Amino acid sequence: MKKPVIAIDGYSSTGKSSISKVIADQLGLIHMDTGALYRGITWYALQHCRNENGEINLKALFSSLDQIKLEFKNEEDTLVLFLNNTDISKEIRTHEVSDNVSVVAKQKEVRDFLLQSQRSLAEKGGVIMDGRDIGTVVLPNADYKFFLTASIDERTNRRFLELKGMGIDADKEQVKQNLIDRDKIDSEREIAPLKQAEDAIVIDNSELTKEETIKLMLSYIRKI
Repeated sequence: MKKPVIAIDGYSSTGKSSISKVIADQLGLIHMDTGALYRGITWYALQHCRNENGEINLKALFSSLDQIKLEFKNEEDTLVLFLNNTDISKEIRTHEVSDNVSVVAKQKEVRDFLLQSQRSLAEKGGVIMDGRDIGTVVLPNADYKFFLTASIDERTNRRFLELKGMGIDADKEQVKQNLIDRDKIDSEREIAPLKQAEDAIVIDNSELTKEETIKLMLSYIRKI
């Protein structure tokens, strides 16, 4: 029997990636963190495609896409992102990447570059994928679709604690403003904006723990 394809969309710091990983482990699925892929391309652009003002040169990035190889590897039960065989899992969580990822992610050339690889992975089933346009664009025929949301203050606190836990200095107000800016850019972009699929199950986990959110989502998957 073909294993299900699950799409999880939602706002930053609603726990999409960590929740997806646990559900993948429990159901024997492959987990793909698409947000990390866009962060990986953004980090590459910051390293190799800046103009004289230090800003990302998008044309230079587009012409360099064929030089980018992104892949996930399981290391000690943790999914690690590699760019051209280099572990960049910590680098992609820096403020500079966070400040630039939405601009990079809204580019058609970048989205097209990643779209086919994401769909190819899901063709055989047994995949859980999280991002911002998975249920609406990448996997519109997914067997299950979820949309996660939470209050801005709760998401700010989660992201702040995540950064501190990684040893990255963070200012809570800066973290909050970054989330607000990203929400605006992601929701208003012309290509594949962040939005809830019509047939998605909406879960507000502002007052739910990670474990409670997972239990609730699994109840839907096993009930349907």
